[in-house]
Amino acid sequence: MAGGNLDVMDIYPLNHYYFGSKESLPLKEEETLDHRIQRFKFNYNTHGIRTCVQAVLLVDLFKHPHLLLLQVRHSLYKLPEIECLRRKLSSKLSMSEEYDRWEVGECLGMWWRPDFETLIYLVLPPNIKRPKECTKLFLVRLPESCKFIVPKNLKLIAVPLCQVHENFKTYGPIIAGVPQLLSKFSYNTPDTD
Repeated sequence: MAGGNLDVMDIYPLNHYYFGSKESLPLKEEETLDHRIQRFKFNYNTHGIRTCVQAVLLVDLFKHPHLLLLQVRHSLYKLPEIECLRRKLSSKLSMSEEYDRWEVGECLGMWWRPDFETLIYLVLPPNIKRPKECTKLFLVRLPESCKFIVPKNLKLIAVPLCQVHENFKTYGPIIAGVPQLLSKFSYNTPDTD
């Protein structure tokens, strides 16, 4: 095998998954940047550093790995955000409450927000002693099939990893960096017929 000791990850075809919808999630309506920063500062002063945990979910489509992303409106893309990994994945994307269906794997990477501004870094600058936010990405291995139940005001879309790679303008630094974080894996689509 080329590449030496790559970890092998099983990913299943997109047609193994079923999609339904549920009530819309409340979204922050057109909040201005100033209001968002003020809310961020208030929450930081009240609770300290904000920790976000997001899931990296992969499926196979056309013999190529695709990243599942939530699309908010027509242009904002997000990885599924999860607070308590298994519980939140089940409540936001699956009909059942079977928490053990989600195989939460390793932490792929962490991004740091040193200030209340929008800049986010893969490495915390050495002069920053009190970062404002940490975003952690975890690999979640999907079961062979399951049903995703998505809020009506969001779309769950499959985007090819090659399209996401370093496409900062469309997907932002975290999502655009996912393919590089996954470069240590080779992908296997098990014969499930």
